[in-house]
Amino acid sequence: MLAYVALIAAVAVERVAELVVSKRNLEWSRERGGTEFGAGHYPVMVVLHTALLVGCVVEVVALHRPFIPALGWPMLAVVVATQVLRWWCISTLGHHWNTRVVVIPGAQRVTGGPYRFIPHPNYVVVVIEGVALPLVHSAWLTAMVFTVLNAALLRTRLRVENTALASLS
Repeated sequence: MLAYVALIAAVAVERVAELVVSKRNLEWSRERGGTEFGAGHYPVMVVLHTALLVGCVVEVVALHRPFIPALGWPMLAVVVATQVLRWWCISTLGHHWNTRVVVIPGAQRVTGGPYRFIPHPNYVVVVIEGVALPLVHSAWLTAMVFTVLNAALLRTRLRVENTALASLS
């Protein structure tokens, strides 16, 4: 279980790194006249994503979830793959990436990298990771609750983001 807690801690550190990049990019976008869309749902997103990490640890500790190698190792591989895809998304968007929905006037929609295959690859990462990360150590309740709540949040987030992206045209 200690290795799992270390994994969750590593993911938390990765999230902090994302927030540092996001803050820098948000400032860059605002300096160029960037407009934020849908700021109201952002605090909910922060709470939900934090709760995922907390839930992973709490469920494993409180409910004595076992590590099942046939499930845990493949899920760990999926978690690692999602981190690679997440950073591919971030690097492809460059200064335009941040955790908020911000559009810079006159900017072009990014269609390279993973965005040439699907319109919102980072949300695919979030969905997959929301299942895989808890299941590394059999935290199936956390996986289910996060998935349901995240689906509701993504419905709002995708609507907001698609509206914002439509303003680029």
